[in-house]
Amino acid sequence: MADIDKPTAEVRHLDYAAPTPPKRSGLKFPSLAWQIVIGLIAGILVGWLFAGQEWITTWVAPLGDIFIRLIKMIVVPIVISTLIVGVAGTGDIKALGRLGGKTLLYFEVVTTVAIIVGMFFADILQPGTGIQLSGLTKTDISSYVATEHTVAHHSFADTFVHVIPTNIIDALAKGDMLAIIFFSVMFGLGLASLGEKGKPMVNMFALTADSMFWITRKIMQLAPLGVFGLMAVAVSKFGLSALIPLAKLVGVVYLAMFTFVFVVFGLIARWVGIRLLELIKLLREELVLAYSTASSETVLPRLIEKMQTFGVPKHIVAFVIPTGYSFNLDGSTLYQSIAALFLAQLYGIDLSLGQQVTLILVLMLTSKGIAGVPGVSFVVLLATLGSVGIPAEGLAFIAGIDRIMDMARTAVNVIGNALASVVISRWEGQFRTGDTTTIAEIKES
Repeated sequence: MADIDKPTAEVRHLDYAAPTPPKRSGLKFPSLAWQIVIGLIAGILVGWLFAGQEWITTWVAPLGDIFIRLIKMIVVPIVISTLIVGVAGTGDIKALGRLGGKTLLYFEVVTTVAIIVGMFFADILQPGTGIQLSGLTKTDISSYVATEHTVAHHSFADTFVHVIPTNIIDALAKGDMLAIIFFSVMFGLGLASLGEKGKPMVNMFALTADSMFWITRKIMQLAPLGVFGLMAVAVSKFGLSALIPLAKLVGVVYLAMFTFVFVVFGLIARWVGIRLLELIKLLREELVLAYSTASSETVLPRLIEKMQTFGVPKHIVAFVIPTGYSFNLDGSTLYQSIAALFLAQLYGIDLSLGQQVTLILVLMLTSKGIAGVPGVSFVVLLATLGSVGIPAEGLAFIAGIDRIMDMARTAVNVIGNALASVVISRWEGQFRTGDTTTIAEIKES
C-alpha cells in the first residue's frame, strides 16, 4: 500500500498530466472567455429583439442543446477515469477514509455558513417587503413540481443509502454522480490491491482521462455558440420585463453572493495561503461559461484539469470536485435561504428565530446529494418551505427570473468547489506551489 503523504516510485509513474495546448501565433483572436461573453450578449439581444419568435426555438435552441449534450457526454468518463487512477495511486483505504471525512466536514461547515449569510442579508434588506402580489405575474412551474417527489422524502440518511448503486450500468446511464463516485473509489481500491497486475488497467484509465481532456478542449471551442443559443431561448421565453418587479430580490441575491465570495472565500483562501483573485483569474473562462449556461456540469472537465495544474494532486481533485457537485452547493444554499425568507416576507409571515433555525437545519439536509435533479434549487425549496409554513405556490412568482439568479449561484458553486480542492490538499499537506509555467500556458489557451 502506498502512503498518501509519500507516494512510492512505483505509483508516481502512473500520474498523468493533461497535455497543454501549443501557444498560438500570428493573428490573435479574442480569448475564449471574451468569445463566451460576446455569445452571452448576442444571445440576450436576439432573445429580447425577437421574443416569442418560433424560429428561435427551431433554429437557435439546438445550438445550446448540442453543446450541453456534448459536455454531458464526457463528464462521466472523466470522473470515472480520473477517480480510479487517483484512488489506485493512493492505494490506502485508511488515507482515503481520512480524505473523505475531511472533505464532507469542510463541505458541511461552508454550506452552513452560506445559508446563514443568505438569511442575514434577507433579514436585513427585506427583499420581499412592500411588493404587491397583484403586481406579479405567475409562471408555470409544472416542470419543477414534477420532480418534487424526488426530494419530498429526502433525508441525510437517504443520501448515504443512495450512494451505493444497485446497478452501476443504470447509474452510469442516469449520470448518478454519487453512485458513480462510490463505484469508482471501490474499483480503484480493487486495482491498487492487485499491485503490479493492476497497473496496465490503471494506465488504460490514465490514457482515457488524457483523451477526454483533449475532447474537452475541442468541445470548448463551441462554447460561445452554445451560450448564444441558451441565452437567446431563455430571454425569448421569459423576457426582461419579468425582472422589473423583482429587481430587489435579484439585487439582494447578487450582493449576498459577492459578499460571500470575497469575504468568506477570501478568508478561506488566505487561510490556505493562496490569493482568491489569482484563482478566479485562472478560472475566468470556466466562470463565464458556468454563469452563461447556469450549469456547473459544463465546466467540470476543465475544472478538474485546471485545479490539478494549479497544484492540487490528482487523487484529491478527482475526489473532492465531483463530490462537491452534490455536497458543496454554496451558491445554491445561499440563494435558497434568501428565497425562502423572501417568500415569507411576500406573504407577510414573520418567522421566529426558532423557525429560522429550523429552516437552516432543513436546508442543510435537503440540499445534499441531489445536484442531478433538474431545477434543483426549486425542488429543494418545494421540499423545505412547508416545514416553516411558507406557501410553496409563491415560487411561481419568481420562476420567471430564476435563470438570472441561477447563473450567479452556479458561478459561486464552481468557485467553492475549486477552492475546496485547495483546502483539502493543503489540509493533507500535499498542495504543490510554484507551477507557474503551466498555469501561464493554460491562461493563454
